Amino acid sequence: MKIKLNNVIVTDQDRALKFYTEILGFEKKAEIPVGDYKWLTVVSLDETDGAELLLEPNVNPAAKIYQEKLYEQGIPLTSFAVDDIQGEYDRLIDLGVEFKMVPTDIGTATVTVFDDTCGNLIQLYQV
Repeated sequence: MKIKLNNVIVTDQDRALKFYTEILGFEKKAEIPVGDYKWLTVVSLDETDGAELLLEPNVNPAAKIYQEKLYEQGIPLTSFAVDDIQGEYDRLIDLGVEFKMVPTDIGTATVTVFDDTCGNLIQLYQV
């Protein structure tokens, strides 16, 4: 069993694609029209054949509530691993990303949380 696909619920697929590629540095892997939306995935430049992240349109009422409640409570929807959390934090700050916390040592890892502009909080962590 392998993890090959995970999803992030987004309020706007085009804005999400721009943020996840131009700001975070992922690469578009697939864009397949599906009715009014699209099957839209991105991958890490370090693992282009690795796990894909599906930028899932937030059109399901249950998903909307889930996304909103997580955000209101300050809970990240997902986490991404980085090798240099301070370097990524500084790079993303320079690009205008809004962080909810500075890199913080929590004992087993250092974490930080930012707003992805598409309705989610995302955590970065370095072990």
